Amino acid sequence: MGKIHAVCVSEKKGTEKHVVEQAELITGHGINGDAHAGAWHRQVSFLAFEKIEKFRELALLNGKKIEAGAFGENIVADGIDFSTLPAGALLSSGDILFEITQIGKECHDHCHIFETVGDCIMPREGVFARVLQGGKLKCGMELNIAKRYRVGIITASDKGARGEREDTSAAVIRELVSVKGYEVVSYKILSDEQRLLEDEMKRLADGGLADLILTTGGTGFSPRDCTPEAALAVASRLAPGIAEAMRRYSLDVTPRAMLSRAVSVIRRSSLIVNLPGSPKAVNESLSSVIDSLRHGLDILTGTSGECGAEVSVALPRL
Repeated sequence: MGKIHAVCVSEKKGTEKHVVEQAELITGHGINGDAHAGAWHRQVSFLAFEKIEKFRELALLNGKKIEAGAFGENIVADGIDFSTLPAGALLSSGDILFEITQIGKECHDHCHIFETVGDCIMPREGVFARVLQGGKLKCGMELNIAKRYRVGIITASDKGARGEREDTSAAVIRELVSVKGYEVVSYKILSDEQRLLEDEMKRLADGGLADLILTTGGTGFSPRDCTPEAALAVASRLAPGIAEAMRRYSLDVTPRAMLSRAVSVIRRSSLIVNLPGSPKAVNESLSSVIDSLRHGLDILTGTSGECGAEVSVALPRL
């Protein structure tokens, strides 16, 4: 766990950044107003406070003063050696989620930073990331190495199980969770048989194979629809708010959302959420709750406490 010391932005690439009190991070884009933001893999850059402090001491001997943002970094934080993180690692701060995409970068010897400071530690010590989930970021917030949660997908469909229908809904689930930093570890198509659905949910939860189990299909009024009954049968606790939130969101799209019997429950340390059967409804329902699921999983798996206290500290000079 680390702490953010400074948040910095610049209007032009290759220049020093300046400290801001607060920044808005946009999902899939980066920091609003920063030159490095955009639809690419280096949306945000990180540099360790300890690395800058060590360089600052050397620079002072040569009469040079180093401030936060001097190396073109967006976020300065302590407690985490960013250069040791592998590509694909996740970082979180409040509701914001980052995925590390690159360690270091090519050094441009004649950039403005190099000419001003005399060296640039960003190519050696900095890392780059994309923003999986946006939010407000400011000095004093905690920064943590986040867990990459595992997802098991279960499709309930008689025709799908017989190979008579392509399962496009599971593909939508896979895409939505993947861009949010989840790892799909299991996928099965089963017929609408309650026992089969129960057994698969138990296998994923009891074996510790999946943190989040997402089902699609079998939530309607058809006599064969039994996915909610399967989830309730294996539940150790209920988590009704998730299913309620999805129905509430979908009701703004179609009044038929009231006909969904989807439930959301907990078994051991796994969260089970029923989704509709159609790709469009899956996209609407899952998109409406996915940004909040991570916090619930953090609490369920013991990764985080119930609440995150925001810490206010004076902005240091580096």
